[in-house]
Amino acid sequence: MTPLPPAIRALWAVALAALSGCTGAGEYREDAVNVPVPDFASAQIDPPPGVNPDGCWVRDVAPAELETVTRQVEVAPTRFRTETVQVIKRERQELIFETPCPDRLTPELISTLQRALEARGLYRGAITGVMDVSTRLAVRRYQNANGLPSGLLSIQSARGLGLLATPRDQL
Repeated sequence: MTPLPPAIRALWAVALAALSGCTGAGEYREDAVNVPVPDFASAQIDPPPGVNPDGCWVRDVAPAELETVTRQVEVAPTRFRTETVQVIKRERQELIFETPCPDRLTPELISTLQRALEARGLYRGAITGVMDVSTRLAVRRYQNANGLPSGLLSIQSARGLGLLATPRDQL
């Protein structure tokens, strides 16, 4: 029996999770077509050594970024063969960074985050105050441009967006 392609396996996994009525760490929204939103608390970790122990830290994994390249390869003086390959643009990365603590991620702060991302053309959804899939995707787009490919909001991004004050010693 041949294995299913990864895209088909992913669709089956989503379908089975939806059918099983699974209630777990994720939040489900109808407008997001039942795409699970990872629970913030499940990503939290103990602070790395030598950093602010009072802060909240998270671990996230940025998947590898691939690019499909099509090129013509000469096989004889007048004959060419089309070759398509996938090239890794960025390797998979494990990220550890400081984030606003859960008690600071209030609906008011998330609404302000959504408005700040909307003003930059990165968020197009309704201002709900909920950290949903479209908000996380907009956060990922904002942070990816600054070298952090994650949908979990970092302290630096929150400060850069004007959501949190920057301490004087970091000015």
